[in-house]
Amino acid sequence: MSGLLDRLKARLPGDWRERFMPHGPDGLSSRLLLLTVLFTLAVQALILGPNAASFHERWLMDRLQAAELASVGVEALPYSAVDDQTAEQLLRIGGVSAVAISDQGVMRQLLQAPNLARTPDFIDLRRRSLGARLLDPIRTLFGPEDRSIRARAAPRYRSGDFIDVVAPAQPLKIELRAFLLNSLLVSILISVVAGGLLYAGLSFLVIQPLRRVTRSIEGFAADPQTVAPTPSDRHDEIGRVERELAVMQEEVRQALRSRSRLVALGEAVAKINHDLRNMLTSAQIASERLADSADPQVAKALPRLERALGRAAALTRNVLDYGKSEEPAPVLDRVSLAPAVTSAAEDAGLESHGVRLVKALPARFAVQADADQLHRILVNLMRNARQAIEGDAGRAARKKGPLGSILVEGASEPGWSVVRIVDDGPGIPPRLSGKLFEPFVSGGSAEGTGLGLTISRELAAAHGGELRLVETGPTGTTFELRLPG
Repeated sequence: MSGLLDRLKARLPGDWRERFMPHGPDGLSSRLLLLTVLFTLAVQALILGPNAASFHERWLMDRLQAAELASVGVEALPYSAVDDQTAEQLLRIGGVSAVAISDQGVMRQLLQAPNLARTPDFIDLRRRSLGARLLDPIRTLFGPEDRSIRARAAPRYRSGDFIDVVAPAQPLKIELRAFLLNSLLVSILISVVAGGLLYAGLSFLVIQPLRRVTRSIEGFAADPQTVAPTPSDRHDEIGRVERELAVMQEEVRQALRSRSRLVALGEAVAKINHDLRNMLTSAQIASERLADSADPQVAKALPRLERALGRAAALTRNVLDYGKSEEPAPVLDRVSLAPAVTSAAEDAGLESHGVRLVKALPARFAVQADADQLHRILVNLMRNARQAIEGDAGRAARKKGPLGSILVEGASEPGWSVVRIVDDGPGIPPRLSGKLFEPFVSGGSAEGTGLGLTISRELAAAHGGELRLVETGPTGTTFELRLPG
């Protein structure tokens, strides 16, 4: 079979071989060809069974009708016009060995059956179930050679209840076998023609377009800058797939071009940031030396200079952090939250006489997190809250004692550890609250770079959790960090 396929492939033109010949045992076209052959053969098998049953029944009916006609002819002649031997010959013309008629409950034997080696199988053609009709040809084909069949049917040409005949099954077996062989050959021919036409049609309508789509995807994966083939003008599902694929490939090409430009820009920004941080370091060293100056003008301007240098250094640091291709995967561990909050508060600049920290944590409350990344999230949130409180104009005049407070709460929910950071600052402007987690969107603080919340949200997502803004207003802002565990 494989040799025949190889010779057939060699005789076909290249384009036709590409379109219609199977591409390996695991290809879609090979499976389609196999399914086509199996389905057509299954349909032919379903047709062949009822055809064999009909042939079997028709053969028996022919014998019954022949015997009935012969019996009518014999009984219609005048008494003793036909001798017994002639009558027997007439009755045997139909290929039967016994004939009996039942009329008004009285059975008359018109042709006496000879001595048989086995009892004939009885088939009542007047009432026969579908299963029995389908089994009759099988019993005939695989029955013994000396098998006989006793068939019964209602008479058509004479009065009576029924007519019985006994006929040998061997002639029926021979004719049935020839019928099935001819039917099988015709079925195979029909299957080959129908299956070939169906396979060719499906190959033209489905396989060939799918191969074109596959080649387009493979070529795009190898070289995204290759020009995509023009999609067909088909209006069915495959045409829609081709057009959508072409659109997506073009969008990916544009994204890759933008990405290459951004990569080049990022490398340039990284170099600029590196040089800028060196410059800022030198400027901070110089500002520290200026702190010893006795000039009152220098002393007055120095705090402002230090704040400006601190903001610039924080900006370069956050830009470099955000520009990393990806954060390292978190190394999860049980982290006690109380010491983690205290450490983060120190790095965020919280002080007892300025913006102070208030903890409301359950005893021995711990979360499942990466300690370093959790520290960065808490520092970003607390620093933003401190900057918002310190940036509130006139707050120092209104407040006695500490300038403000940041409350850190902890709670356990089914499957989650929840940490809330609540400040009593002026809140976030409504125009910014909807896009607060976008890069370079600042909550309004003069010292903010607009990257802390973006980085913090990405770190929380890497843990399988989330960071969200719960509420904000003139009385303060609440952020919620949810971590699995």
